[in-house]
Amino acid sequence: MAIVESPPGHPYPHLPASFYGTPSGSPPGPTGYLEHPRRHPWEIGLLVLVIVSSVLLYLVAAAVVLSGKSSLLWISIVATPIVLFALRGLTYGKQRANGVKMSPTQFAEGYWLVVEAARRFGLSEVPDAYVVLGNGLINAFSSGHGFRRYVVVYSDLFEIGGQARDPEALAFIIGHEVGHLAAGHASYWRQLMQLAMRVPLLGPTLSRSMEYTADNYGYAFRPAGARKAIGVLSAGKYLLRSVDFDGMADRAGSETGFFVWLANMVSSHPVNTWRAAALRNRMVAGSLFFRPKQPAPVPPTAWAVPGDGGWAR
Repeated sequence: MAIVESPPGHPYPHLPASFYGTPSGSPPGPTGYLEHPRRHPWEIGLLVLVIVSSVLLYLVAAAVVLSGKSSLLWISIVATPIVLFALRGLTYGKQRANGVKMSPTQFAEGYWLVVEAARRFGLSEVPDAYVVLGNGLINAFSSGHGFRRYVVVYSDLFEIGGQARDPEALAFIIGHEVGHLAAGHASYWRQLMQLAMRVPLLGPTLSRSMEYTADNYGYAFRPAGARKAIGVLSAGKYLLRSVDFDGMADRAGSETGFFVWLANMVSSHPVNTWRAAALRNRMVAGSLFFRPKQPAPVPPTAWAVPGDGGWAR
């Protein structure tokens, strides 16, 4: 694989030539809503509400503690800055001590995906990336400590790329996680001011808007991986190819009822059917409160990707 030299002083490692240019599998034709990664339109408003609520909680807690009538609850709120700093440091330390660090010679495919995502999304440095034992769990997350940022991929999820099960799905998910970093979701100060995330409905709603934002980054990085990412998150690494993505997206508008609505409202992530609908219909932002409206039928070429003998679904 050819290697392209980085410009003098460039903060990134040398990238394989295949990572330059248009991301592989980009769907042809109009891209519609969120052609470039942007925040979900509700995220900032919800964040402001959470920050204001958090500041009020901190002020009340400090007043109660200073009055000498405090309980363990109020003391724990006042101690949140120290506790949060320690927890972030401990979490990062666990990855460094137990995880397998991606590099050009170890889990190279995932490493170069992280490098390219960081470059495309304007990060000043490439975040560390680790593979950890999944034990059957499908997950990935990103976080930080101090000025450091990192991405963690569970081994069962990484097998998608490592065993060529579906590299595009892995690319989308890595783009999603690096997108969290690019959007500032891993900042210590932001997390410190999100104490009110524990408030029922308010916290999960902000979290879902952040996940939609990260999905926008994942889609911008590797649009062709969106369908398979929903497949692996819904049915796992072995059955992802059996998942009918359009069927999942269609059900977002047909699965009705109070408890379907409640299941989404209390979730930190958009439910899979709503998430699929948002990734398919790029003309509108992902739904936070009410089930997505049924979009117009998707033309066969809208999600076509290059394949042997022409364009294949």
